[in-house]
Amino acid sequence: MTKAAEKIIVALDVPTKTEALELVEKLRGQILCFKIGLQLYTGEGPEIVRAVSSTGSKVFLDLKLHDIPNTVARAVESAGRLGVQMLTLHLSGGSEMIRAAIAARANNTLLLGVTVLTSSTEETLREIGVQDQVDDQVLRLAKLGVDAGIDGIVASPHEIKLLRRDFGNKIKIVVPGIRPGGAEANDQKRTMSPRDALDAGADHLVIGRPIIAHRNPREATKRILEDIAG
Repeated sequence: MTKAAEKIIVALDVPTKTEALELVEKLRGQILCFKIGLQLYTGEGPEIVRAVSSTGSKVFLDLKLHDIPNTVARAVESAGRLGVQMLTLHLSGGSEMIRAAIAARANNTLLLGVTVLTSSTEETLREIGVQDQVDDQVLRLAKLGVDAGIDGIVASPHEIKLLRRDFGNKIKIVVPGIRPGGAEANDQKRTMSPRDALDAGADHLVIGRPIIAHRNPREATKRILEDIAG
């Protein structure tokens, strides 16, 4: 496993356990950590976390928790019992919710705060009553999270430099919306190449469709890792 491979998290954005484990097997020896999101977790439940973990892989459980503090705290406890390495929650849930999540975690689970989704634009923010620019909203939510004790921030690659400027190395920065050269943006609005995102200061890159929808996921991963290694 190369140092570049430690930077990549592959999103298992597929509907079934069979498809997910096939991808994990195909990428064995290349990728250390896999993201399980809403689609796969809703379809397969906690068992998919156990199945991916049983392969020796790390699991990033991306459920973007956002509820009353007690409910989020209990969900964090449940995720801890599953042994996940990373777990997301929406920072827009507020400081009380964030602190409840932090108090409830176990097993050194890294709690990551989601700021503004990479599919969102200023127009999206206007629709929900936020008048600020995306950058300002990302920084506002990130500060809320950092002040409450969050471990890391999930934001688009366009905000990496701003986050590093304001928070230095106090937080981990995990970045979706990564698109290698020639890859389609799909529904992502704020994207960047893997190499540029790491140069900007990202700790981890979440990559889904450019790898899992490729006719040869292992070859797609190899090219990305070579690009990162420079």
